Amino acid sequence: MSLQDIRYSNFFVAGISTCFATVFTNPLEVVKIRLQLQGELIKIDPNKRIYRGFFHGLFRIGCDEGVKALQKGLGPALGLKFCQNSIRLGIFDTATTFGWTKSSEGHMSVWRGYLWGAFGGSIGSCLGSPFYLVKTHMQSYSDAKEAVGFQRKHDGMISAFKKIYKARGIRGLYRGASANIPRAGLGNGAQLATYEPLKDYMKRSGWSFSNSTVNSFICSCIAGTTMAIAVNPPDVILTRLYNQPLDDAGRGKYYSGVCDCFVKIVKTEGVSGLYKGFWPAYIRQAPHSILVLLFYDEAKKLRDKFFP
Repeated sequence: MSLQDIRYSNFFVAGISTCFATVFTNPLEVVKIRLQLQGELIKIDPNKRIYRGFFHGLFRIGCDEGVKALQKGLGPALGLKFCQNSIRLGIFDTATTFGWTKSSEGHMSVWRGYLWGAFGGSIGSCLGSPFYLVKTHMQSYSDAKEAVGFQRKHDGMISAFKKIYKARGIRGLYRGASANIPRAGLGNGAQLATYEPLKDYMKRSGWSFSNSTVNSFICSCIAGTTMAIAVNPPDVILTRLYNQPLDDAGRGKYYSGVCDCFVKIVKTEGVSGLYKGFWPAYIRQAPHSILVLLFYDEAKKLRDKFFP
């Protein structure tokens, strides 16, 4: 790739930016996965939960498994986020450059932004689905006395890919992708439909600060909140589908698909079951969204400065 190619590669800049953010937020993802699997398909006594909340989860994992355990699954998490964000932000930025996200008045359109964000997010998450599968396996595994969810031990990311491919082939690596696509569409659409139109509105209304980084920070905070609320129910379903044990034919033993998983969660755990792990998800998603969008905007500035 030439320097000129890098100059115009929104995809490359987006992918690198999100990797920096992921290093900081991965421990929150580990706690979120554990909370989403805790009490799976059962009514659990609140006093008997292994993890009694976000902060207790951080403390318990750190004490039982060591501080390094809070970075479990970092390798596949980086692969996932690079795939997801290089595609979704690259497509969205390209659409914005060509004016496809703007209304007839020339303003950023919420609905067009949502559609392009959902489109890019769906493609990126589909390509990154094998990373999400392995990430979930590695982050849910605990060698402590007490553990949540079905347990699979992998020696590392590459070993996990080889093991799954040997047992189930390509189809096994993409198990659960059908749930990942709508999840990505909802979350990424909501985030980008909030972020760019809000920046545009602030500019037109005279509410913008002279420092563009401050504007990006404010808009990314709101966009991260919107995304966290929209994505949590499909995120719980995705975690359950990825982590469930399989029968000899490769079919899930707990859930037959997205709809079956949704019904069983609501029936046995209530509607609140769809929002398990919300606070760690929010605490992770909000700063992750902020860091990704901030790093992305700042990286584009550096790119434009050094590769004009």
